[in-house]
Amino acid sequence: MKPIVEIAQRAGVPEEDLELYGKYKAKLAPELWDKVKHRPNGKLILVTAMNPNPAGAGKTLTTIGLSQALNVIDKKAIAALREPSLGPCLGMKGGATGSGNAELLPADDINLHFTGDIHAITTAHNLLAAMIDNHIHHGNVRGLNPKKIVWKRAMDMNDRALRNIVVGLGDGNGTTREDGFMITTASEIMAILCLSENMNDLRERLNRIIIGYDFADQPVTAKEMNAVEAMCVLLKDALKPNLVQTTEGTPVIVHGGPFANIAHGCSSVIGTKLALKLGDYVVTEAGFGADLGAEKFFNIKCRKAGLTPSAAVVVITVRALKYNAGIAIADLQAENQAALEMGFANVLRHVENLRGFGIPAVVAINRFATDLPSELDAVIAMCQRNSIEVAVSNVWAEGGKGGKELAEKVVRAAESNADTFRLLYEDSLFVKEKIETIVKNIYRGSSVVYTAAATKTLKRIEEMGLSHLPVCMAKTPYSFTDQADRLGAPTDFEIHVSEIRVSAGAGFIVALTGSIMTMPGLPKKPAAETLRLETSAEAIK
Repeated sequence: MKPIVEIAQRAGVPEEDLELYGKYKAKLAPELWDKVKHRPNGKLILVTAMNPNPAGAGKTLTTIGLSQALNVIDKKAIAALREPSLGPCLGMKGGATGSGNAELLPADDINLHFTGDIHAITTAHNLLAAMIDNHIHHGNVRGLNPKKIVWKRAMDMNDRALRNIVVGLGDGNGTTREDGFMITTASEIMAILCLSENMNDLRERLNRIIIGYDFADQPVTAKEMNAVEAMCVLLKDALKPNLVQTTEGTPVIVHGGPFANIAHGCSSVIGTKLALKLGDYVVTEAGFGADLGAEKFFNIKCRKAGLTPSAAVVVITVRALKYNAGIAIADLQAENQAALEMGFANVLRHVENLRGFGIPAVVAINRFATDLPSELDAVIAMCQRNSIEVAVSNVWAEGGKGGKELAEKVVRAAESNADTFRLLYEDSLFVKEKIETIVKNIYRGSSVVYTAAATKTLKRIEEMGLSHLPVCMAKTPYSFTDQADRLGAPTDFEIHVSEIRVSAGAGFIVALTGSIMTMPGLPKKPAAETLRLETSAEAIK
């Protein structure tokens, strides 16, 4: 690793605008924006993927590797990424900083506590929760209905036992009521921080948070709980983007970390806009497959922030194609040309969707050491038959030079973009129409079924005058449907909306589908079981 001051200089950031967190991490001071805001924007490249599989896809790896490859071909590139959550780091994934020769550094710090942003968001979220119960305990002047509090607690950990709990047990401990926890990455405060332009914007968004409803069934906001100023104090440093580096010294802004299956899945607007002023090319990612992350990147982040992407990259793997053809995980290594043909339907669907947004797409085949040349050739041929630009990415093994072909094709796509970017739906549509537009145009479903509770909330949204807000779909990432085992490219299915949540502060409506939950559980063998602290012999003495 190089000192972060040196990395900042590469990006054109003076040392006076750095707030150092040791030698290799720094926050970017708010004053930097005023110095660069008049510069023209670089080109924004979105890295997305086909539907993921348990064998891994390498989207973050490809994002990092592409940013390095762009610098190899003499394009000034910066990456803008999300912060990893401790939930998946200690659960199934084990980390989210890339690997091999395309990795964020210092990886351990970034994967664990980093600069404390997610901890600050957790604390601000739970301060509001504590002040809600305290308000009720001390007389409930606002008339908040304890049965209609929608603001849960949060923690940055997978803990299924906390999904549904009862609080206030025992004498003097507040009103007894049902409650629960969500993971911090699903918190509305995470979304608010990622969509805010500055501290004033953050404050206004926090004020608008709906925490519940009173006995007259009218919304009650965080502003009415007198919690917002203290929340701003807790979030003042978390609002500042973080600067780190890749294995090849490419500057990376890492800021914010909402999940894409249960939240909007994009890094911060502040970080992205800064990167666009500092680099000629900015490579960013959106979580999971393009049906979730890319759709929300366009319809929520780009809509809210006025961003115009120049090109998109769809990361695929040979193994993911076979998985989407229904091949068991244990059999993914075996050669199977027929499965590749079947699984390619999933890739084609995502590329078609991206083109529907007016964005040129390049497919990146993330190469694994076990991939057979014959199968790589077959996938390339399938892309070419469908007029899809494709490149094999070997950034894990070779770093930036292993992504040169991909970088060159991305540059050509970005520079040939005719500014045809368009959103999927207009603000003026009702929420129900927006949900059904996503289901039919992106997922290829035929209809949407709503529970009685969801239907009631949709009516309430219209009454509150919030129908203009975009929709954030909460759905399994493994399928276009709301059922994880329906792989490939299914059509003519129903999407089941179980619950509608209003995120008035973030500025979107969340539609929960199928059996999706906002608090994940740990797998049978969590990654935490393999975590070890290496201690030198000298330190032991």
